Amino acid sequence: MTVEPQSAEVPAPSPVPAASTAPVASVAPAASAGAEGDAPPSHPPAAPTVPTAPTAPGPAVPTHLPWYRWVLESLRAAVFMAPRTGAAAPTPAQLISAMVVSWGLVVLGEWWAAMAVGPVEFNAQAWLGQHWLSLALLGAAWWAMWPVQKQAPGPAGALAGGVPAWLLLSSLAVLPWVIPLLLIPASDEASAGMPAWQDRLDWTLPELLLGLSAIAVILCSYAVMVQLTARFVRSRWRTAVFALCLVAGTAVQLGVGVEPTWKPVVDVQAATDAAAAEGADAQPAGVPLSQAVFEGQQLMLEAYTQDLTPERPGVVDVYGLVFAPYAGEEVFRRESTMVSDLLQDRFDAEGRVLHLLNHAETADTHLWATPENLRSAVDALAATMDREQDVLVVYMTSHGARNHQLAAAHPPLQVDPMTPELLRHMLDDAGIRHRVIAISACYSGGWLDTLATPSTLIMTAADATHTSYGCGMRSELTFFGRAVFNEQLRSTYSFTDAFNKAVPIIAQREVEAGKADGFSNPQMRVGAEIDPVLKALAQRLSAEAATPSSAPRPGGKGLVAQTPMAHRAVQLR
Repeated sequence: MTVEPQSAEVPAPSPVPAASTAPVASVAPAASAGAEGDAPPSHPPAAPTVPTAPTAPGPAVPTHLPWYRWVLESLRAAVFMAPRTGAAAPTPAQLISAMVVSWGLVVLGEWWAAMAVGPVEFNAQAWLGQHWLSLALLGAAWWAMWPVQKQAPGPAGALAGGVPAWLLLSSLAVLPWVIPLLLIPASDEASAGMPAWQDRLDWTLPELLLGLSAIAVILCSYAVMVQLTARFVRSRWRTAVFALCLVAGTAVQLGVGVEPTWKPVVDVQAATDAAAAEGADAQPAGVPLSQAVFEGQQLMLEAYTQDLTPERPGVVDVYGLVFAPYAGEEVFRRESTMVSDLLQDRFDAEGRVLHLLNHAETADTHLWATPENLRSAVDALAATMDREQDVLVVYMTSHGARNHQLAAAHPPLQVDPMTPELLRHMLDDAGIRHRVIAISACYSGGWLDTLATPSTLIMTAADATHTSYGCGMRSELTFFGRAVFNEQLRSTYSFTDAFNKAVPIIAQREVEAGKADGFSNPQMRVGAEIDPVLKALAQRLSAEAATPSSAPRPGGKGLVAQTPMAHRAVQLR
C-alpha cells in the first residue's frame, strides 16, 4: 500500500525544541519502510546540538597604572584610605617623575620659608646630606617587604607592587603633611623663622599653638608612612621594626643637626656700602700670607690652652671671648680691644679673655676670627673654667645683615659668616651654663630667640628689623659699644643697669647723627637663672673695688696680644 504524502507538518519531539516542525516528506520513507517490514536503524538518531553561551572572563588585574591614578591613590593614602593599586608597579619614568615632584615641592617649600629672612642660595651638599635617612628607610622597607613582595595582593587592601610602588606612594602621600610644615616659618613674619623652643619657659600662646601644630603634622606624616608600609608588608612585627627605624632615624638626624638646604647669603657688599656712607674704608686690607703666619696661627691655639688662668674654687670668675671678624673697619679693631681690656680691668678677668680679631696688622698677635677658631676658643675656655659656676662674656662686633648673620671678611682668606645657631651649638656643646652675650651689629635682635636660655643674658645693638650705628671710619666706637661698655660699665658692674642707662643715650646720639631709618632699638633679654648670679658678681666686684688692695689691675692687652707671635713661637718650641 502506498502512503500518500501529507501536506500537514508533524510536530517534533518535545525534548528538542529547536526542531519544532518537519516536512512530511522526511517522515514518509521511514513509515513506508516500516510497513514493508524493513529492519529499523541500528542506533537512534543523534539529538540536535544545543549551542552554549561562552563563559565571560574575569576582570584583568592591571600591572601598570596611568600617572594620574598613582597621584589619586597617593592622596587616598595621605588621608589613611587604602590605595587601589593592587599588584601594579610604576614604570621607571613614573617613579623618577614622582621623586622629582616630591623633592621639588619640598625644596620649593624650604626656599619659601628661608626667603622670609633674606636672600638665600642653594646648598647642594646639605640637600644631599639630608637624604641618608631616606636611604635608610628605603632599605628598611625592602627588608620588611622581602617575604611578600612577589605574592599576589591579599585581602583587605593589601598591596603587592613591591618596593617601587611603595616608594612612589609614600613619596607623594606625605607631601600634603610635609609642605604645610615647611611653610609654617614663612607665615610668621615677626620671628622670621621657627621659634627657639629649647630652654624656653615663656612661650606665648601663638608660639605654643604653632609648636603643637608642628608636632601634630609630623605625627600624622609618620602615621601615613607606617600605615602604607603595613599594607605592603602584611606582617605586624616587620611593620613595627620599620616604624622603629623611622623614629630612631629621625631622632639621630635631629641630634646631629640638619644643615638647611637654603643657606642665607650675607650681603657683605651691602654692609660695606652702608658703612661707606659713614666714611668707612671701601675694602678690607689684605692679610700677608706666609708659612710663618700659618704656623703662628696654629701655635696660638696651643697658647690659648696653656696660658689661660685657671678658675678659683668657690669664686665666680669671669671669662671673656671677644670676636671681631670684619677686617675692613678699624672701628671693630678698636672696639673689640676696648671690650677685652674692660673685662680684664673691671671684671677681674686678667688672663681669662680670648680676643679673636681679623686685621691685616694683627696676624702675629691675634688668632683669626673664624668660626673654626671660635669653636676652638670656646672649647679652651670650657676646659679651664668652672662650667657650672663661672660666667662667660661673649662680645661680637661686625656688620650685620637682614638674615641675621654676622659679616666676616679677611682677604685673601675666605671666612664664613657667623650665625646665632652656630654660636648656640658651640656653647651648648661646651656645656657652659652662665652666659652674657652682646652682639654689636645691625639687625642683631634676630639673635635673641636662638641664644636665649634661662641662664643667659643677651643684649643686642638693634632689634631684628633696624640697623645700629657707628661703624664708619669717623667713629671711634660703635654707638652701642661706646655707651654700654666704654661708658656705663666703667661706673657699674651690673650689665642690666649699664644697658638700661645706655639706651636713651644711644637714642639721643642717633637723632643728633641724623640716622635715617629710625631708632636702632637695642634689645636685652635676661634669663631667670642668670640674674641672681650677675647680681652676686656685681656685689663682689663692688666690694673688692672699694678695698685698696683689691683695686683693678692695669694692663689688659688680651691674652695672646701680650706677646708677639714670633717670640711666643720660640717659647712654645
